[in-house]
Amino acid sequence: MSKRRILVVDDHLIVREGLKLIFETEEDYEVIGEAENGEKALLLIEELKPDVVLMDLNMPKRSGLEALRALKEKNNPIPIIILTTFNDNKLITEGLSLGAKGYLLKDSTREELIRTVESGIRGEILLQPEISKSIFGIKKETDQKNNTFNNSITERERFVLQAVAKGCTSKEIAFDMGISERTVKAHLTNIYSKLNVESRSEAVAVAIENGIIHIDK
Repeated sequence: MSKRRILVVDDHLIVREGLKLIFETEEDYEVIGEAENGEKALLLIEELKPDVVLMDLNMPKRSGLEALRALKEKNNPIPIIILTTFNDNKLITEGLSLGAKGYLLKDSTREELIRTVESGIRGEILLQPEISKSIFGIKKETDQKNNTFNNSITERERFVLQAVAKGCTSKEIAFDMGISERTVKAHLTNIYSKLNVESRSEAVAVAIENGIIHIDK
């Protein structure tokens, strides 16, 4: 199996060096480039075609969110994992709505980092439990405010959405629900149509913002 090719984007050299050191000790990964801002990251993404990008949010010239927005406008499906010190609900949901596949805090463990990177490469979304608990707590006021979405989403679709938000694959969801992967994909297609989105990450972001799904603390 060929190595997973990673681009590291952070304005702090010590963070970039630390991430490179972690992946150098993992035989299945290699850091093929690094950037100190979103502007350079966009250039390197086009040039190097990495399998996944680890990107900070707060950077000079062009922030991580601005880079994500530019990639979405270009319909570039490159998996982006946000890696930051900010545990901010608004930033998390905005990042997910722009297509991010994960949101890691910089005090994450090595295992959490590798697991999230792998999930992103597969096209799945994976959030740390503390982040999930934080953003999935958006429920009561939003529930009352957004009954249209809530009434249109079925219980089975809600189950699929919540599983997707936890980083489960279609195969895992199918096993848990006792249905085929094809049926899971059909549920996702219906969800995309009802929420007016085009990807898993956008569906999760809209579901969070509208109180459709949550994880009890």
